[in-house]
Amino acid sequence: MILQSRLEKLRALFEDSGIDAFFSSDKYTVRYFTDKKGDDCSVLVLKDKAYLISDFRYREAMENTEGFIYSEEKPEELIKKEGIARLGFERNRISLEQYLDLKDAAKEAVLCDKLVDNLRMVKDEEEIRRTAAAEKLGCDAFNYILGYIRPGMTERQVALELNNYMLLHGAEELSFDTICVYGAKSSMPHGVPDDSVIGTGSFLTMDFGCVIDGYHSDMTRTIAIGRADEEMKKVYNTVLGAQMNACEKIKAGLKGTEAHRLASDIIDAAGYGEYFGHGLGHGTGLEIHELPRFSPLYDGIIPENSIVSVEPGIYLPGRFGVRIEDLAIVKANGIINLASSAPKELITI
Repeated sequence: MILQSRLEKLRALFEDSGIDAFFSSDKYTVRYFTDKKGDDCSVLVLKDKAYLISDFRYREAMENTEGFIYSEEKPEELIKKEGIARLGFERNRISLEQYLDLKDAAKEAVLCDKLVDNLRMVKDEEEIRRTAAAEKLGCDAFNYILGYIRPGMTERQVALELNNYMLLHGAEELSFDTICVYGAKSSMPHGVPDDSVIGTGSFLTMDFGCVIDGYHSDMTRTIAIGRADEEMKKVYNTVLGAQMNACEKIKAGLKGTEAHRLASDIIDAAGYGEYFGHGLGHGTGLEIHELPRFSPLYDGIIPENSIVSVEPGIYLPGRFGVRIEDLAIVKANGIINLASSAPKELITI
């Protein structure tokens, strides 16, 4: 019934979007409506029926999908056969080549920006369950790695151990390439782990996540190795205070810009504003980066039951950086923090 509900929500947007049907070959859109994983598959949704289009390789997996008629006809042939007048596409999820191939099959091609992306912002109970399971596994991985890390190891060793833990404990894949960077490299928000040795007297930042049943987790923790000097403690506590303030005050109905300021104002007041150069957070789901966003550039309203990261940071070039990130479900009166089992106070190993 959940999949049928998603199709009905899409159809409810047809009139306002000026379309009679919707087509997508994007693998994430296909999975959202079918809950099945398969490349080279497409969906064609009409007002009274829906086609799942594939080929022999996926026939057995796809032919009995709830709410869909399975077909191996070419999409353009189905479009012509159904006499579709106004066919909707999403410009960010279709190649120019495919658009040119298919627009001639319908009487009119209508670009519907973010149509499904906006639907996917609000998670249903199954999406929440899967994301919570993925984030819980991330928390377990962090608590495990605290007992593994030792000075003298390399960044790559620690990253691989994190990856192995998640993959051996139920993850189908990683959310992204794990970030594990020490010392001066921790000032790079997307630093790449290599054979650099983890020493003492600086920070180690780990940003990682995993996928369970298609849904992504994301979390970041920064720890001190050996010791933390007074400036390191000040920066860490500034980020922690900003992150906790945002977690306490974010709720549905805020604009993305307003949510961002809950953290950025605190970092600005501490004198580190120029060193927080990214948005406070982003949605997750079938993709690691989805709508909505906590950002000075995102004026959209944050809806209830969206799942968004909360990840302020301070990055002092060539010295060190700190980022703390939780994944949270946004509710009417606050958030449900999915990373509550991973400690955030400054840990020194």
